[in-house]
Amino acid sequence: MKRVLTGAAAIAAALSIGAQAHAADVASVVSGLPDPLKAQYDGAPQKILPSAWDNWTPPPKPWKWCHSESYQGNPWRVTVTKELKRLVDGLIKDGVVSSFEVSDSNNDVSQQINQIRAFIDKKCTIITSIPGSATALDDAVDAAAKAGIPFITAAGSVTSPNAINVDSNYARWGYDMMSAINKSLPNGGNVLMVEGIAGHPIVAQERQGADKALAEDKKLKVARSVNGNWTANVTKTVVLQAIATNPAKIDAVWSTGSESRVIAEAFAQAERPAPLITGSLTGDALGYWKANPNKYRFEGHALLPHWTAQTLFRVGARMLDGQKPKLNTLMIPIPAVHEADLGKWYKDCMTPDAVSIFPVPPTDPMPEDLLDAYFAGAKPTIGWDYSKTPDACAK
Repeated sequence: MKRVLTGAAAIAAALSIGAQAHAADVASVVSGLPDPLKAQYDGAPQKILPSAWDNWTPPPKPWKWCHSESYQGNPWRVTVTKELKRLVDGLIKDGVVSSFEVSDSNNDVSQQINQIRAFIDKKCTIITSIPGSATALDDAVDAAAKAGIPFITAAGSVTSPNAINVDSNYARWGYDMMSAINKSLPNGGNVLMVEGIAGHPIVAQERQGADKALAEDKKLKVARSVNGNWTANVTKTVVLQAIATNPAKIDAVWSTGSESRVIAEAFAQAERPAPLITGSLTGDALGYWKANPNKYRFEGHALLPHWTAQTLFRVGARMLDGQKPKLNTLMIPIPAVHEADLGKWYKDCMTPDAVSIFPVPPTDPMPEDLLDAYFAGAKPTIGWDYSKTPDACAK
């Protein structure tokens, strides 16, 4: 006789069946992606779900674009907002967007929630965001979805299934950077860990990847872990303090931000040997490398603000244009930068003081044909031309 489930058991069974169906849907989509994108989902810490916006129909033009920032206290974040504004201004000029409004909560999650709810009340058509928390914004994101407003994140996912996260596999990035240190130090050594803003979703993911690499090669020893908040003066202060309290040689610095130049300066100021530094390449770091080739050693990636803003914009613009994202998290590969290639990234405007200059990849890190794979009904992004990206040295 067939057993009939009732009450809580029936609900649990239904949820289990639903979860299995979602997993099958996600696996089917990921397996059909081009190899460069498929690889980004291997070991991804984010929960990958089917898109909640696969049947959304945008309202008539013109659209109102709102952007919720959690922090504007460093040049990287400022450049993201500046580039996003440039792109949305192009849509305003074309008459398809009516306005662009930005809020900044300055690392206050409660304030960001209030600002998002204000955007909902203002009837924004779409909300883009760099979130200050992976979980705390979920209720506000769900409220936006209930109002028919897509919420699209960059540089850190939120856990609400109603969000579209334009993200990267930061656990993989953290792993790759620590693996590069492992390869550079086959006999082991001491590593200083310089993390970003404590509590930020990316920070936890990056450290997860680094810890995995450390566990695989037990020759490396963590000398100390500090938080530089992805901000130059904070990073330099905590690195100098770490150096002063660790007289043993530090062979490498695992860093996850854009502050590799001030890290190198701190070691030079303390008259300590130049360590291998990981992180994201910047104009001031390239300027420091050019002026001090023996004091700057780098092996990392180009987690750059321009293409971060560009991929966020392109996903938002495609959704407004009626294209349907297939997944809740769209993974963007992070371009690698090797020490031997630094000369290819350097430009004359890049000096050790060029803290607001970020290199621009010579080719689009996320070509349109790759981005097409994430959308049903894919077509070219409105208002998009990578060749119009401002030159790194443009005033």
